Amino acid sequence: MTQDELKQAVAQAAIHYVVEGEIVGVGTGSTANFFIDELAKIKHKIKGAVASSEATAERLRGHGIAVFDLNEVEVMSVYIDGADEITPQGAMIKGGGAALTREKIVASVAKQFICIADGSKLVNFLGRFPLPVEVIPMAQAVVARKLNTFGGEARLRLKDGAPLLTDNGNYIIDMHGLQIEDPIALEAEINNIVGVVTVGLFAKQGADVCLLGTAEGVKTLTF
Repeated sequence: MTQDELKQAVAQAAIHYVVEGEIVGVGTGSTANFFIDELAKIKHKIKGAVASSEATAERLRGHGIAVFDLNEVEVMSVYIDGADEITPQGAMIKGGGAALTREKIVASVAKQFICIADGSKLVNFLGRFPLPVEVIPMAQAVVARKLNTFGGEARLRLKDGAPLLTDNGNYIIDMHGLQIEDPIALEAEINNIVGVVTVGLFAKQGADVCLLGTAEGVKTLTF
C-alpha cells in the first residue's frame, strides 16, 4: 500500500470514534485532510467541528461542515489528528504543519485524542523528526540560544526566504538532531522558556488511541 492509501485507511477507521450529534475536534495535515474527506460523508450525523488551523477550517467549510469557535464549546468527545512521530507509549511530536499550538489547545478540550498515522510514524524515541517550537517573534533569537543548550540545533523555519508565520502570527523554531528519552520532562522545560508559546511535544497529554496504518491493515494501539 502507498502512504496515501495507509492514511486513507486510518482516516476511515477513525470515523468509528466520531460521536453522532456532537462536535468533533479536527487536526491539521495530510492525514487529517483524509479524515475530513471521510467526515464529510457523515456530516449529516454530527453537529459540526472545531478546527485546529485556518486551513482545516477552510477544508471543513468546503465540505459543508459547520465550524465552531472553540470558545463556543465546553467539551468534545473526541479530537482526531495525525502525528509526525509517536512512541509505543503514546507520546508524539506534532507541528510539521505549524499548527501545534492550536492543535494542543483543541486536544485539551476533548475527552479522547485519537491519533491517525501510517506505520512509518511509530518510533521508539522521538526526535528524528525536527521538534517544532512556536515562539513570539521578538524572542526568536534568545529562545534559539536556550534551545541549543538541550543539544541538537535550533533553526528558524522559513517559507519563501522569510520566517514562516503561524496562524497566531508567531515563528517556528525547529530543533534538529535530538533523541528525546524523557519527552514529558523536555516538554515542561521548553514550555518554561520565556518567549515560547508551546512546544510540539504532546507527551504530558499524549494520544489515548493510535490507529496505525500498516501493510497488514489498521492496528489499534491503546495507551
